[in-house]
Amino acid sequence: MVLSVDRPSQRTALVTFSESASKDTFSSGTIEHLIDTIDGLIQDESTDSVILTGTGRFFSAGGPVDKFDEAIDDGSIGDMVEAMTGHLHPLLLRIRRSSTAFIGAINGAVAGGGLGLALSMDYRICVPNAKLAASFFRLGLSPDGGTTWLLPRLVGQQTARKFFFENSVWDGQTAQEKGAVDEVVNEDELIQRSIQVADRWGSWSESSRRGTKQLLDASSTTFFETQLEFERQLMVASALTPEFKEGVRSFLEKRDPDFNQ
Repeated sequence: MVLSVDRPSQRTALVTFSESASKDTFSSGTIEHLIDTIDGLIQDESTDSVILTGTGRFFSAGGPVDKFDEAIDDGSIGDMVEAMTGHLHPLLLRIRRSSTAFIGAINGAVAGGGLGLALSMDYRICVPNAKLAASFFRLGLSPDGGTTWLLPRLVGQQTARKFFFENSVWDGQTAQEKGAVDEVVNEDELIQRSIQVADRWGSWSESSRRGTKQLLDASSTTFFETQLEFERQLMVASALTPEFKEGVRSFLEKRDPDFNQ
């Protein structure tokens, strides 16, 4: 089995790569299964948050480097790389644009496109011995998987530049200090802590989650007046939802809102 989907709580899904999928996430078959699973959960109205984790030593080791050599020799490497990015990049866009709260439970090493997948999460928790690497320069490649867009927004432009050019590997503590991950917890606490965050972040209204994700992603590439107009449009749209009515009523009644009723 490429991956499994469990329900640790009512509105949270836990997606776990098999050990083989963690080692080779972007080979044909594995990436298609991941796309189908994530797309299905994004479209599922009963799912507000998704936790993604791996098995064994890896969270996601990226592309099948052992297959690159054969593809280079037979002349299919261009098509192979184009197919991998053609699958991964649209998936990353859907993750970032969705209202679903995505939590990365980074259980081990993550590299290449797998790093992009981890960085696309809304919140990242990792174990102390996790390893975050780009590895593109080691292979003579330029980065993909959205890493040149996602990482600078988390750690800063020059720190990201040094990470790529020095072919750095960050352990969990270093990644947290740099800002690439949000928390470091012991291995036996990883999933439970991820569930806590997923349940909390998924408890807010769909319009709050989706709008905030989109606004934050847009904020560093738009003029202030453009951002204000984007905020206005989404605020008006949010004000017309049943969730806003529940939010106002719960505030006036001095109780916690229930956006899933």
